[in-house]
Amino acid sequence: VPLLSPPGLVKEGAVGELRRCFGSRMEFGTAGLRAAMGPGISCMNDLTIIQTTQGFCKYLEQCFGQCLKERGVVVGFDARAHPPSGGSSRRFASLAAAVFTCRGVPVHLFCDITPTPFVPFAVSHLGLCAGVMVTASHNPKQDNGYKVYWENGAQIVPPHDKGISVAIEANLEPWPESWDITSLSHCPLLKDPFQDIHTETIQQHCHHRDINKSSEVKIVHTSVHGVGHAFVQSAFKAFDLRPPYAVEEQKDPDPEFPTVKYPNPEEGKGVLTLSFALAEREGATVVLANDPDADRLAVAEQQKGGQWRVFSGNELGALLGWWVYRCWKQTNPDQSTVKSVYMLASTVSSKILRAIALKEGFHFEETLTGFKWMGNRARELLDQNKIVLFAFEEAIGYMCGSAVLDKDGVSAAAIAGEMTSYLAAKNITLSQQLTAVYEEYGYHITKNSYFICHDQEVIRAMFDRLRHYGNQEDVSYPRQCGGVAITAVRDLTTGYDSSQADNKAVLPSSPSSQMITFSFSNGGVATMRTSGTEPKIKYYTELCAAPGNSDVKGLQKELDDLVNAIVEDFFQPQKNNLLSKPE
Repeated sequence: VPLLSPPGLVKEGAVGELRRCFGSRMEFGTAGLRAAMGPGISCMNDLTIIQTTQGFCKYLEQCFGQCLKERGVVVGFDARAHPPSGGSSRRFASLAAAVFTCRGVPVHLFCDITPTPFVPFAVSHLGLCAGVMVTASHNPKQDNGYKVYWENGAQIVPPHDKGISVAIEANLEPWPESWDITSLSHCPLLKDPFQDIHTETIQQHCHHRDINKSSEVKIVHTSVHGVGHAFVQSAFKAFDLRPPYAVEEQKDPDPEFPTVKYPNPEEGKGVLTLSFALAEREGATVVLANDPDADRLAVAEQQKGGQWRVFSGNELGALLGWWVYRCWKQTNPDQSTVKSVYMLASTVSSKILRAIALKEGFHFEETLTGFKWMGNRARELLDQNKIVLFAFEEAIGYMCGSAVLDKDGVSAAAIAGEMTSYLAAKNITLSQQLTAVYEEYGYHITKNSYFICHDQEVIRAMFDRLRHYGNQEDVSYPRQCGGVAITAVRDLTTGYDSSQADNKAVLPSSPSSQMITFSFSNGGVATMRTSGTEPKIKYYTELCAAPGNSDVKGLQKELDDLVNAIVEDFFQPQKNNLLSKPE
């Protein structure tokens, strides 16, 4: 077993580093765990993985009893590794499997790296009690994580996080067999689910096979040193699409992420430099990029002048939402069934799906931020025999269909490939189609950013000022900003919503995090919220115009003016010493 505390730290008297590693235990939440790999209870290592899995196993035993030993769990992992500490996703997954099997729980352990969405799919497809994915997604290279799915195929939501956390604290001493990963090689409780689920279900998303077969469209794909390459190639093959050109320097998994500063395609053009260069060499006009665990998708398109446009998460959500509904409508000509169709988006994402739903007659719902909420809501709707066609969040996460109740960058890549081919056959670009969607359903202009603030007291005072605006005693929110009237306020920290008859928010509230949404008389919506994992105060703004208003420059200026007023009046960056988002 690798030593948990390198003697060098003690010998050198590195008190600060020892305090960071051993000062406080990682908190288990709805997102599971995410932290740096290294020694100590604050980090991801063999011991903390074993402790977490023991607690999770005990909690599952409480919830499922004997059923757990009949149905089992699934464990997957990405390609992350940290040689200095000896930690790796593969090793952590093996240790998790050893803990479960030593309690008599069958484990479907993937034999090799897989995209994150394979785990929730396996839970649903194989009827398992739970799933564990060892991944830190697009975090810096030294990090790792432990993500948990419930029997419904969605990420856990309260109260499961608290129940698991309590069980972890009660089972900190490793069980004797928990360390023994050598026994896995001949363990009858261990199975590899890879062949069972590798090629299934993605075919159902393919609607234009003939066009795909004959398409001349050239597409570049990058997996940004993560797990996505082989799976996206396979998905394109399943759709009979021409294989995408792979960025050679980034196609193989590499835990060092040597060609990028941040392995996150959400960061835009900086991550896609090599993709653009390959596209220009091969004459490709579209680039697809997955994050390292392949649950997110970014798309870029070359414009007429040669420059590249990276679509925002909201713009790609508009395109994929339009496309998925169009394909469904083609195969379901009976319009009476449209009343059973649902699309979902997180509350900080664009309201474009709401506009499409209003015109087409299906249902749109928004949830709290994060796919855990959308996945669980989708499961509830499916249990009521509803059809959940699509869900998305502005952080480039897309759920096309309901086979996977989480974001899935692999299926989204294949669907985006087919959409691109279909449009190219009609001589339409993605940018042109996005304009057509906005022309038909109304322009939705968005502007999102954040400020950095390390002082929790400043953040609390800033939000409290908005709740007592001009009145220190009573609750009193701002009534206008930048000369635009505020028509509604929803505060999900306190549970207040002025648009409801009883002033109570429909979405769940959380006193432990700050989140206020303002609706404006000009169709603007602005949400201010704190981040649960970073020292950021984020803002998400959108101007929703009625169909027929095509003055894009005018709308953009109107939103820019509103955002400037929100920043100056509500954030007060100079007074609060807030740091702007680094360019």
